[in-house]
Amino acid sequence: ALQKMTTPKSVVRRDGVIKEINSENVVPGDIIILDAGRFISADLRLIESANLQIEESALTGESVPTSKNANTVFEDPKTPVGDKANMAFLSTLVTYGRGEGVVVATAMDTEIGKIAKILEDDDDEMTPLQRRLDELGRILGFLAIGICALIFIIALIQKRDLFEMFLTAISLAVAAIPEGLAAIVAIVLALGVTKMSKINAIVKKLPAVETLGSVNIICSDKTGTLTQNKMTVVKQYTSGQLTEVSQTGTNLTATSDEKELIRSFVLCSDATYEDGQGTGDPTEIALIILGDKYNLRRLDLNNQHKRVSENPFDSDRKLMSTLNAEGSGYRVHTKGAIDNILKISTTALVNGQVVPLTSDLKADYMRITEEMSDSALRVLGVAYKDTTTMIAPEEMEKDLTIVGLVGMIDPPRLEVKDSITEAKNAGIRPIMITGDHKNTAVAIAKELGIADSIEQSLTGAEIDELSDEDFAANINNYRVFARVSPEHKVKIVRAFKAQGNIVSMTGDGVNDAPSLKFADIGVAMGITGTDVAKGASDMILTDDNFTTIVHAIEEGRNIYNNIKKSVIFLLSCNLGEVIAIFISILLNWPVPLIATQILWVNLITDSLPAIALGIDPGDKDVMKQQPRNPKESFFAKGAGMRAVIGGVLIGVFTLVAFYYGLWEHGYTLGAGTVPEEALPYARTMAFVVLAASQLFYSLSMRNSEKSIFKVGLFSNKILILSIIVGVMLQLVVISVPFLANAFGVHNLTLQDWAIVISFSLIPLVVNELIKLYRRVQNR
Repeated sequence: ALQKMTTPKSVVRRDGVIKEINSENVVPGDIIILDAGRFISADLRLIESANLQIEESALTGESVPTSKNANTVFEDPKTPVGDKANMAFLSTLVTYGRGEGVVVATAMDTEIGKIAKILEDDDDEMTPLQRRLDELGRILGFLAIGICALIFIIALIQKRDLFEMFLTAISLAVAAIPEGLAAIVAIVLALGVTKMSKINAIVKKLPAVETLGSVNIICSDKTGTLTQNKMTVVKQYTSGQLTEVSQTGTNLTATSDEKELIRSFVLCSDATYEDGQGTGDPTEIALIILGDKYNLRRLDLNNQHKRVSENPFDSDRKLMSTLNAEGSGYRVHTKGAIDNILKISTTALVNGQVVPLTSDLKADYMRITEEMSDSALRVLGVAYKDTTTMIAPEEMEKDLTIVGLVGMIDPPRLEVKDSITEAKNAGIRPIMITGDHKNTAVAIAKELGIADSIEQSLTGAEIDELSDEDFAANINNYRVFARVSPEHKVKIVRAFKAQGNIVSMTGDGVNDAPSLKFADIGVAMGITGTDVAKGASDMILTDDNFTTIVHAIEEGRNIYNNIKKSVIFLLSCNLGEVIAIFISILLNWPVPLIATQILWVNLITDSLPAIALGIDPGDKDVMKQQPRNPKESFFAKGAGMRAVIGGVLIGVFTLVAFYYGLWEHGYTLGAGTVPEEALPYARTMAFVVLAASQLFYSLSMRNSEKSIFKVGLFSNKILILSIIVGVMLQLVVISVPFLANAFGVHNLTLQDWAIVISFSLIPLVVNELIKLYRRVQNR
């Protein structure tokens, strides 16, 4: 993707001869000639410039072209890329003027190359979920080996049948490890990815779904992510009146002075804007769009007032003037920096009348300019004068009539503010990271609710003055980072991660790619995002909407909660099986379940019910909770206790059912040998209770706090279906003769069915009563 951004051809001067060569053949020392519309093929030190402007969004992320000056000299070697007015960089675009520069770096030694190196240096880390499952697998593996060994030793001491006990121990070891867990997690994550694609979030890596749920910091690029990535006029000032300009309105009405202001701006512009597409300087495009809102369209005005001459923009004058036909004569339209406009104006247009430009009027213009600048608006003034004859360009900018001024900015996306509020309510901290100036960044951050004051901001130069340790220790004090390089962005992400945070980074430009790669979750924009940014990301937003990130985090939280439900459910079931077997052996009872029965119960409970819990409908209150601690165990917040209580209840009542079956056939504790006909019957009772109690218990695992009726008993139809299927399969095993013989079970009487169903419901009822008790305690 980086290679696609380099221009195939470059114009160079070698040995005094100007020639066009392949860009890949440019070498340090070559002199490259720059003109409008050409991509730059290397990093250059400018040696000549004439009104040169270069669009450097590939490096800085900012769409407004940067003015260049070959005569500028910087003593500070740490000057940010966006401030290096005497340099031009690979993959940036010349938008205006001309210049020449000597090649100082090519390929991987360029600023773009440094970004590529950062991308190559990163190693993928395990996600929190992967670490949890890896740790859980090791613990359960050791436990299974220990249980097998212990059971086998006890069997030797009790002089049981060694082959039977060997099969039982192996079966129990298989039961103790939820071997289907990895597959269930993969299925849940895959289904989550499908669901997220429907809300415009394309996840490239399955583990990223889970990681989203634990995000507590969103580091977002400003331009194009939080803002609209287009300069927009938001205020205009004429005749002592400062008015807001609607961002969405059309066919707007204006005063006569406002119409004159807009008309002059549109005529004094070289940009075009048709059918939603603009070419030229973004500032001028914003002025043309302003005209469209007031039905003062560029094509109509240019047809009515043909341009006959001009004095192009100059970075020293900071002015541009055009001479257009006006009635039987001509009119000069001049736009530029307000202080320069005031210097060349002698009169002002006030309420349709031309009046002398007094010191009070000048003070008013400067006061409004300062107010707009303090709000991070870019301010432009416009003036005009009428003439009966054509005049030379150098005579245009004299004795003008100032009409007014406008303030423009790249405005926030309309929907972002609400999304940021929702994120903050969910305990997620939004952070703005931008290549723009501090004042502009803070103004946008204040409007969106990201920051409260300029003290919460830091520039790239200020970051360089801090050691890594000091920066990481104080990073939580800041909400805005301005004038930062790609290296700074990576440093910011690393500092937040060093504090134990789970960090999401959003962006769309090449300059965002390294930080997207280093973040726990890199989120690229699908529409405006570059191929480089998409390649470095974990997730792509197809609608470029910040709101989608918040929805994705909500989905990620629910998915993690569902995986946790499945894990705790499986451990409860497996613990119940272990307890039933282990206690019976300790008591020197017959084993209540044979190997095939253990494996069968595992099959019907570790599959459909566990998957159904994994795709449980999301909790509507999940975004009212604080983000999960990245170091939080699967067993935190009472989950471990739920697994133990559930497992104990399932295991104990399996044994109770087993003993009840023996008792029905005349066997009591201490009675010696178990009657031959009683053992299969008792094992059938235990077999049914073990399976049914696990199936019913899954209903209570859907929410750790709310009752099954509050959640909605039938809201997870797949879980209800899986329970019905499990019960039906259990009935088939007991009822079909050859299956009954294979599993060593017998038919049960109606009374026995009533008993086993009652025993099977007890774990569910007890868990619901515990949740009720906790709710009452928390009121």
